[in-house]
Amino acid sequence: MKFDLTDVTFMIPIRVDSLVRLENLMLTTRFLTEHFNCHIIVLEADTCNNGIIRNMLGKRVEYYFVEDDDAVFYRTRYINRMTEKVETPFLCIWDADVVVPVPQIAEAVGKMRTEGFEVALPYDGRALDTSVPVRELFMQSRRMSVLQRQQNKMNPLHKNLTLRGGAVFVNTVAYKKAGMENLSFYGWGSEDFDRYERWTILGYKIYITKGVLYHLTHPRGENSTFSRKNQVIGSETALFRTRVSSRQELLERVK
Repeated sequence: MKFDLTDVTFMIPIRVDSLVRLENLMLTTRFLTEHFNCHIIVLEADTCNNGIIRNMLGKRVEYYFVEDDDAVFYRTRYINRMTEKVETPFLCIWDADVVVPVPQIAEAVGKMRTEGFEVALPYDGRALDTSVPVRELFMQSRRMSVLQRQQNKMNPLHKNLTLRGGAVFVNTVAYKKAGMENLSFYGWGSEDFDRYERWTILGYKIYITKGVLYHLTHPRGENSTFSRKNQVIGSETALFRTRVSSRQELLERVK
């Protein structure tokens, strides 16, 4: 039986930089469509539209392509574009390489529906990298139990960090009022932490679901790490500016 998430739109921005990344996107979208009745938007930004992703996703996923010659994937800008297409009361910013146990997702959305949380994370900040062999096992079976049984063989995606991105549900109106994504973050960076900091300063009710997020291993190209010095400086400067802002200053900034 599928869970009813027809009031949620999953937004997945993507630049396919490897075959593994494409496989992960297919795994992620199939996982969502197999377990939930929901809306899914995938936006691909790249130099050329070869039609492969559109055909592979099928009719159950809303797909958009944006021609973009920039080597850096401007993820925050594209998430904001996707938000303009959302018509549901809740949206979810979901990475192309993550899966989360179904009960955790259902719990997170349920808290937003019934208890007025503006934000809900379907995991508690622990993200585990599957490793190549475990990812292959999951790709063959598409069963969450495979990941759960192999969990002790996985390493943290980022050591000593409690993550706040990868998968996050938010009330659509509240997300827009908080300024959506911060366009100061260009390419890979700390935009997930910036977003969470803004929500905290603005006083949003945030629910944290107990449990882990699984990251499907993939090669790390220039859009999966800091590839340029100005990205590091720009990302950390933008995050610091948010952290030292007052609620009133944030509200003025996002008008």
